[in-house]
Amino acid sequence: MAPRLQLEKAAWRWAETVRPEEVSQEHIETAYRIWLEPCIRGVCRRNCKGNPNCLVGIGEHIWLGEIDENSFHNIDDPNCERRKKNSFVGLTNLGATCYVNTFLQVWFLNLELRRALYLCPSTCGDCPVGDGVHREKDYEPQTICEHLQYLFALLQNSNRRYIDPSGFVKALGLDTGQQQDAQEFSKLFMSLLEDTLSKQKNPDVRNIVQQQFCGEYAYVTVCNQCGRESKLLSKFYELELNIQGHKQLTDCISEFLKEEKLEGDNRYFCENCQSKQNATRKIRLLSLPCTLNLQLMRFVFDRQTGHKKKLNTYIGFSESLDMEPYVEHKGGSFVYELSAVLIHRGVSAYSGHYIAHVKDPQSGEWYKFNDEEIEKMEGKKLQLGIEEDLEPSKSQTRKPKCGKGTHCSRNAYMLVYRLQTHEKTNTTVQVPAFLQELVDRDNSKFEEWCVEMAEMRKQSVDKGKAKHEEVKELYQRLPAGAEPYEFVSLEWLQKWLDESTPTKPIDNHACLCSHDKLHPDKISIMKRISEYAADIFYSRYGGGPRLTVKALCKECVVERCRVLRLKSQLNEDYKTVNNLLKATTKGSDGFWVGKSSLRSWRQLALEQLDEQDGDAEQSNGKMNGSSFSKDESKDERKEEEEELNFNEDILCPHGGLSVSENERRLVSQEAWRKLQQYFPKAPEFPSYRECCSQCKILEREGEENEALHKMIANEQKTSLPNLFQDKNRPCLSNWPEGTDALYIVSHFFLEEWRKFVRKPTRSTPVSSVGNAALLCPHGGLMFTFPSLTKEDSKLIALIWPSEWQMIQKLFVVDKVIKITRIEVGDVNPSEAQYISEPNLCPDCREGLLCQQQRDLREYTQATIYVHKVVDNKKVMKDSAPELNVSSSETEEDKEEAKPDGEKDPDFNQNNGGAKRQKISQQTYIAYQKQVIRRSMRHRKVRGEKALLVSANQTLKELKIQIMHAFSVAPFDQNLSIDGKILSDDCATLGTLGIIPESVILLKADEPIVDYAAMDDVMQVCMPEEGFKGTGLLGH
Repeated sequence: MAPRLQLEKAAWRWAETVRPEEVSQEHIETAYRIWLEPCIRGVCRRNCKGNPNCLVGIGEHIWLGEIDENSFHNIDDPNCERRKKNSFVGLTNLGATCYVNTFLQVWFLNLELRRALYLCPSTCGDCPVGDGVHREKDYEPQTICEHLQYLFALLQNSNRRYIDPSGFVKALGLDTGQQQDAQEFSKLFMSLLEDTLSKQKNPDVRNIVQQQFCGEYAYVTVCNQCGRESKLLSKFYELELNIQGHKQLTDCISEFLKEEKLEGDNRYFCENCQSKQNATRKIRLLSLPCTLNLQLMRFVFDRQTGHKKKLNTYIGFSESLDMEPYVEHKGGSFVYELSAVLIHRGVSAYSGHYIAHVKDPQSGEWYKFNDEEIEKMEGKKLQLGIEEDLEPSKSQTRKPKCGKGTHCSRNAYMLVYRLQTHEKTNTTVQVPAFLQELVDRDNSKFEEWCVEMAEMRKQSVDKGKAKHEEVKELYQRLPAGAEPYEFVSLEWLQKWLDESTPTKPIDNHACLCSHDKLHPDKISIMKRISEYAADIFYSRYGGGPRLTVKALCKECVVERCRVLRLKSQLNEDYKTVNNLLKATTKGSDGFWVGKSSLRSWRQLALEQLDEQDGDAEQSNGKMNGSSFSKDESKDERKEEEEELNFNEDILCPHGGLSVSENERRLVSQEAWRKLQQYFPKAPEFPSYRECCSQCKILEREGEENEALHKMIANEQKTSLPNLFQDKNRPCLSNWPEGTDALYIVSHFFLEEWRKFVRKPTRSTPVSSVGNAALLCPHGGLMFTFPSLTKEDSKLIALIWPSEWQMIQKLFVVDKVIKITRIEVGDVNPSEAQYISEPNLCPDCREGLLCQQQRDLREYTQATIYVHKVVDNKKVMKDSAPELNVSSSETEEDKEEAKPDGEKDPDFNQNNGGAKRQKISQQTYIAYQKQVIRRSMRHRKVRGEKALLVSANQTLKELKIQIMHAFSVAPFDQNLSIDGKILSDDCATLGTLGIIPESVILLKADEPIVDYAAMDDVMQVCMPEEGFKGTGLLGH
């Protein structure tokens, strides 16, 4: 089928030879493309949107032929969530709780620990079976032991593939979104569990943690002089082994027990010798537990960076570990076999993923526990090779070769060994009755869910099969030949054939024209179907309106024909109108046309013809479910009309002819009729039409007002020439001779008055001085004499007494503000006193200063500047090699060095680039705010960086911003302001005296050659608090 644009042209080609009044039914059907040939399946690859008879490629292919019933639903098989036979149950990762899941699985497979926990009495375990658990509400464990019991029971006998440990995690108060140190979690939880079980009466329960995990060693110090031994006994639950510089686990153990020499300043005070002596110190293992936990210290504190890092070095370890060489008392068996390897994936200490490889004590098979996923290792062998290849190492260290029964890992952080025993141990652990009842209840819920999901799948399949039959039946009857037909939107047909969405009622409103019929331009998104198929669709799904053969809109076709013909003859008419405009029009036969409209009438006509149909569509509120608000649509349409409407440039605001003759010209009647064909709604003004009478009156009044304003401005300028031209102005810091009094007006009044005098026809005359804005609510002055000579000078203007007399005549003076100079003693000016009228209001002045200081301490989103210092010079990281201060800074320093007397107190806003300050004349509060907000803008030095900060943020947070701006880590930043070192990271910027426009100096320490992963640097943004605030530290 031809492309859509070709079909569009073919549908309207007849309009070139047919006038609008000659349009027939045949032309209408051609415009709606009723008789286009339908497409054939297999020949047409995709749906032809320009052909309403093309019903190929609308989604029918998935329904034709045989269909697998699994495609009728999107519900997973509930049996996929069922626990596999002879497998273990996984644990849901709640966000970042994989470290908890790994230890739970390791502890669960410690049969002795599990058996002891089952013996621990529970709040519901003392009740008779069947009565201990209320069925009307879910079981909620009350203690950590009960949570662990319930979790272990579910892990043992649940039918689910994985269970949710959120109750246990919530009971500990852990943050599910923050990954924690797994080794620290293990220590703290074992301590919490031991403390909790210590209150139990049953010794098998009370002592289980010590029996399984507790060993003993002694710190032994031997005096080299007298040979006296000093022992300090200590219990341990895991051995923390340093792995730096080692390749084998046995080397790490040997270093842990290595003898240390105490010499020099580190000599040992021997009680036998009663003096400091050289000595040796070492650790002696006295007893080992049944379960030996070996913590490989992969996460260490880096002194250079100030945070933790991970050591990604390979450590070799064997499946069998003989600890006899390391134990002081040689009696007994000390051979251990590997039972678990805990893995941390990732190169950073602050991110990554934890998994566990654990050996099943009952079958001897190895399993990989990865949250919800449980994988059984083949051949009862531990396989770590895959895990080691997942994460690329920063260093290119090659993996060492491992012999039989040995393994190498750069990600293992904890090894768990179990003491070998020749006695046959009991490997069965029975779940207590009350826990089994809870598990059975959970399994029942799971089975009910499975049945419900299976029923939903069945219903989806049944609906799909019914839909399949419906489509197979109706699709063959969809095409409409010569029989009666209707139109349905392509979108609805596609949704009808879409199995993923339910079929909604037919809605054809989006395709209607302003006459409530089918719009010709919407035919590309419509399909012509048989009346038989339409009847079935409307009976089953409802909707409307139905678009039959009567829905073909003749009015729209005729209008479109007219527009197309006008477009084709536009170029010819343009030449004709230009020739007619060259002739001079005389008499009363002409028409007034705007010059702007004449210049652009061809473009306006073309745009109007292109948009005409679109405007008609927008006028129909039903189009496309338009959700524009009334105000929005009115505003948009108004703007468009202002841009497109012809001859409205000579309309006055009252709808009449504009009085300005320069903006219009007279054209002949013939030219106007040509233009009117394109702009039938354009305003028409015959040559005899009079201009708008109201505009004439307003024009006359405007001319009179302009003349009056010019007269007033000229009079005021003549009366106050020096004030207007800013010449011979008095200065408070250098009191002028010959006068004892000066008057004050606000700078805002002066600026507004000068603006009026310069352009009287464009500005409003200033009638009042408005000095009340300079006074407090009590009528007192807000400024001291010294402040008026310095920072507040930009808010006022000084007036000579002679000028003040003229101001009183020309303006309304609400408040008189006067500064009087009184000589004291000799004629020495330095001993003169200055008195203001009205007097200063001390309370309001103090309140104003306090408010200014408070605003400086309570700002939000203010700008400060940061300079990086190298050799005590202000330079930026990317500045020039010579490290010189920029020229703009030098000029600023020079400007700041000027004495006060060299600055014009009235116009020093021109110095330093500060903004002009206006004084509000409405309220004292508004004025007070403007005084506080006085422009103190810092002149930015080339290359310096500005930061947006708030007064309540901490110095630590500021350092993070500086890190992003300068690539300097917070621990390398040395900050200072005005010579004061900023060191308290917890202090807020407000308390540190950092105010808007402050300049902070940054001196960076030498950069570290090899930073850790970016995650480690970014961790400074989130200060590490460990398990602070959790239940692990609350016992």
